[in-house]
Amino acid sequence: MLTRARMIFLLLALCFSLLAAQAPKSSSVQRSPSDVKALAALDPIDTHTHVAKGDPAFYVMLDRLHMHILDIAYVDDHDPYRKDLNRQRQDAENVVRASKGHASLCTTFDPFRFNDPDFPASAIQALNQDFANGAVAVKIWKNIGMELKDNNGHYVFADNPKFELIYQDIASHNRTLVAHQAEPDEAWKPSNPNGLDYSYYKENPTWRMYDKPGVPTKQQILDARDRLLAQNPKLRVVGAHLGSMEDDLEGLAQRLDRYPNFAVDTAARVVHLVVMPNDKVRAFILKYQDRVIYGTDLEFTIDETASDAVKEWQDQYARDWRYFSTRDTFEYRGHKTQGLGLPPAVLRKLYHANAVHWIPGILNAKRSSSSK
Repeated sequence: MLTRARMIFLLLALCFSLLAAQAPKSSSVQRSPSDVKALAALDPIDTHTHVAKGDPAFYVMLDRLHMHILDIAYVDDHDPYRKDLNRQRQDAENVVRASKGHASLCTTFDPFRFNDPDFPASAIQALNQDFANGAVAVKIWKNIGMELKDNNGHYVFADNPKFELIYQDIASHNRTLVAHQAEPDEAWKPSNPNGLDYSYYKENPTWRMYDKPGVPTKQQILDARDRLLAQNPKLRVVGAHLGSMEDDLEGLAQRLDRYPNFAVDTAARVVHLVVMPNDKVRAFILKYQDRVIYGTDLEFTIDETASDAVKEWQDQYARDWRYFSTRDTFEYRGHKTQGLGLPPAVLRKLYHANAVHWIPGILNAKRSSSSK
């Protein structure tokens, strides 16, 4: 027979065992060799990254995952590094060269030259030089619509006639426009510590519109984006961050139905999908499986160590792959979710085929390097 002390010991051991099983898992994302192999087998493409410098360890990570990235430049007058387009361009071209075919360039033009007499001619001249040097896309950022003003103090939107010649030039060179227009709804609402993007707006109050008089509404910005799409049917446009309609899949579906030249990437918005009903998100991606492109918004900044960058990138890729490819129940950035378990053919489109279709030339560097 068990003594009283022995029974108490066994009960305590059982309690500790149950508590350990229920304890939160480490924040580090577990990556199995089979997960890495399954992702790498797709020759995945991350169509939304910002890489300011390279490093051998970083390139080894890309090579191991068979990952190709689109390195996107943009002009941010609030960031000492991002306000200098020439430096960005030079650094990005260095990354493309050193990556041995794992990176391509998405260039941009300086929107703050909008009021110069020679705009847009100077912008077109610079873009064409970038195209000649291998750039496969052009980015317009949220400062168009949310910050940029003309000489009369009026906000400048993406459908401003001054941009039209630029859009026509991009289309004539068979390049793609990557358009980050507007922000999540949270930017126009009172501050909410439980908001999905609360930490971003706390660190970047410039882009929080709620308490600023006279700023455009989100709808005004998206309407201008939609007019751009309608007026340029031959221009391929990838709406960054789910087209800034991350909380309105119904509205996004209407835009995809209306504009055949429009697709969206998932950059930095998977968490918005995670908190929605699983069946709703899965049905949306299955229906628009040719129009949704994988992207992350991952960065490798000039002051970041390679080891930190590699860990962050690997963890993000593993987390996203688990969400899109499995039916696991797990935590995604603190939110319990179930993976979508997308079919293999849809995963192939999400991670590879759609990027090749919507951003022609994105793998040219990879092909040429592999032929040497």
